[in-house]
Amino acid sequence: MEEESRNFYRKVAILVLPMALQNLINTGIASIDVIILGRVGEKVLSGASLGAQVAFVMNLIVFGLCSGASVLIAQYWGKKDMRSIETVFGISAKLAVLLGLVFMLAAMLAPGFLMKLFTNDPVVIRQGVRYLRLVGLSYPLNALVMIYLNSVRNLGQVRIATFAYLVSLVTNVLVNSILIFGLLGFPALGVSGAAIGTVCARAAELLLVLVYDRKLNPVFKIKMEFFFRKDKLLEKDFQTYTVPVIANELMWGLGMSTMAAILGHLGSEVIAANSVAQVCRNLATVLGFGVASAAAIMTGNVIGSGDIGLARRNGRRFLLLSLLTGLFGAGVILLVRPVLLATMVLTEGAAENLSFMLYVMAAYVIFQTVNTTAVVGIFRGGGDTRFGFFLDVGFMWGIGILGGFLSAFVFHAPTFVVIVFLLCDEELKLPITLLRYRTYKWLKNVTRD
Repeated sequence: MEEESRNFYRKVAILVLPMALQNLINTGIASIDVIILGRVGEKVLSGASLGAQVAFVMNLIVFGLCSGASVLIAQYWGKKDMRSIETVFGISAKLAVLLGLVFMLAAMLAPGFLMKLFTNDPVVIRQGVRYLRLVGLSYPLNALVMIYLNSVRNLGQVRIATFAYLVSLVTNVLVNSILIFGLLGFPALGVSGAAIGTVCARAAELLLVLVYDRKLNPVFKIKMEFFFRKDKLLEKDFQTYTVPVIANELMWGLGMSTMAAILGHLGSEVIAANSVAQVCRNLATVLGFGVASAAAIMTGNVIGSGDIGLARRNGRRFLLLSLLTGLFGAGVILLVRPVLLATMVLTEGAAENLSFMLYVMAAYVIFQTVNTTAVVGIFRGGGDTRFGFFLDVGFMWGIGILGGFLSAFVFHAPTFVVIVFLLCDEELKLPITLLRYRTYKWLKNVTRD
């Protein structure tokens, strides 16, 4: 048993450390606009932050495709069935690119309509429109990269994502700094410069991934035939395990966007505070979400190989790790809180809202990390893709969002009451999540002979 435990933690370290770094870099990519534009002004920051909600929703749907594909890819990798892996990749990549194109057209042709879903501030809407019309070009590029990196991660190729995201981060920082502030003789473009930086970063990311695929990937290379290959049984399995995940991610993503919209209608001070608080939450969960990703991969690989007992024992170990990383994330938020309040250019009202949000967020990430490791990691890796959908609809929408909406617009409660309602769902979910874990109904071998 000691040898089994050592093997477990060794594999976890091999997976979690690169993926945590990837999550950190990816959070940095998403946060650069917020951090730099925070030095420009509150309205510009709010416009870009709310405009980024469009990409947030798209990425969650693509993540649903990735997660559904991972259920199959991870377990087929346990069986070493490469043909099935290639077919699943082709199905998911084709759908992801089409989705990216749809969101790109929406951002470029109807940016005003999209912004009005999140705020009624005309200045914020104007800044968001400028951002969306340009940043939409990055959506199909990002969708393809997400599918590829997620697929090869299930095959043990985790380092390429670190390099790809690092190149993307450096590109984003350089282009943003030059174009937002007008350095090196370039015009100061403000929010448009942030959008161009994101497009350049995603293009650099895709270029590196294509070079890696052609020259360096030892186990998998993209072929055009993958996109046209027909396999009715695999397509049915893909639909069975992916649709619930997409529905889950869509409901969760729409829920997060609805929360942003509720807060957005409380004023630009609340928008700015929430923009910074969300960046802190993302930073605080990079390690915990790395554990969740490792749980999905390792659970799928082990079940695919047929060792159900090991899958159970690993599940217990992952839950303990998730608690520890959640506590670590809470500590990170509490440590950075005074630094942010001292350095961010915010009005007094925005600073007060941010201070309270960070205290609430510190508790929130502990519960979110455990829930995510169980639902998105262990359960999905085991083939249980439906439970999370009902959990999020019931608690996030039925309690958190409903309570936040009523407290904000019906009872006109203070802002701190609205925030507490919007961030209470993860705490309430946890007992149900743990009960589901103990039933072991998530242990399913989904491969075909």
